[in-house]
Amino acid sequence: MSDTMSQDSSKPKPKPKRDYLTVSEVADLFHVSAKTVVRWANDGRLPYMATLGGHRRFPRGPIEGMVAGQHRGASGLA
Repeated sequence: MSDTMSQDSSKPKPKPKRDYLTVSEVADLFHVSAKTVVRWANDGRLPYMATLGGHRRFPRGPIEGMVAGQHRGASGLA
């Protein structure tokens, strides 16, 4: 085995960007608890879809747009 092969395999591979975010990922983006994200979703403040297992998944585009709006002071979530 050559040195270049062993060096290439030791580098961490970047994760592909998914179209949907988990509850904990959304919570991290908004700097709130996962429970708050679930409450906002139940209140209709955040768009989401439910998986067959009942887990919520949030569309990346609209959520990232809301986060950007929050940083400009116009989120309307709180």
